[in-house]
Amino acid sequence: MGQQQLLLIILGVIVVGIAVAVGITMFTDNAVSANRDAVTNDLVNLAARAQQFYRRPTALGGGGNSFVGLTADAAGLRKLTNRGSNANGTYSITTAGTATGCIVQGIGTEMVDGTNYVTMEIHVSNTKADSLVQIH
Repeated sequence: MGQQQLLLIILGVIVVGIAVAVGITMFTDNAVSANRDAVTNDLVNLAARAQQFYRRPTALGGGGNSFVGLTADAAGLRKLTNRGSNANGTYSITTAGTATGCIVQGIGTEMVDGTNYVTMEIHVSNTKADSLVQIH
């Protein structure tokens, strides 16, 4: 009877170990997915603010139908440089010197594969915000 109980204990430890490993993997995947969703939401919000800057007359602090002069502060980020961050990630305006478009990039706080963070960018044109690209 002792061997059978020892075998059941070992089997139970193996099952619990597998369950813990699967639980950790699921938790990590959920955290990455939630961070990706949060960065996407922030990027769409920043794209809308960039379009507001584009449409606002220069006399009122806007671009006057141009993205030239778009800064992180004008796009809704609270820093005076071209970078800003919140709890979801760090955001930067990678291309803002053109009259017809800009690119806003977001780097999340969760690692996707152990080496790369969640990275997404949105291409904003003078007519719409489109081309949400997931880099990592």
